[in-house]
Amino acid sequence: MNYNTKMPKTLAPYFNRELLEYQRCFKAGELQRAWHHLERAHIIGQLYPYHHSYVHWKMLLFGIHIKDAKEIAGQIPRLVIGGVKSFVGKIPVGNTGGANIPPLKSLPVSDELLSIFKKAGIESYEA
Repeated sequence: MNYNTKMPKTLAPYFNRELLEYQRCFKAGELQRAWHHLERAHIIGQLYPYHHSYVHWKMLLFGIHIKDAKEIAGQIPRLVIGGVKSFVGKIPVGNTGGANIPPLKSLPVSDELLSIFKKAGIESYEA
């Protein structure tokens, strides 16, 4: 079994950039773009427990901000279980993390994000 505990230093800047873009868009009231950056941060960070859980926390707060009961209810179990699944390496690859996607459904990863993983020295992006 593969235990993931820490995001590689080569990947962290990409994850952090998505969170900064999320904050910038959120503050500017560009909520759709802000959410898009949270989804990208989720895909980048979902293999790492802290980062995975942190994005779900931000998604929960986003759901509260927009008063979306479905998102709020969907983020609570993801917040509790997501980090554990990351730790044991059993995540649905490419899942964007929102309540609009089943929590165990894998999705195709965009070429752009695959390129980020490659630049960070992560040749194979899979759980």
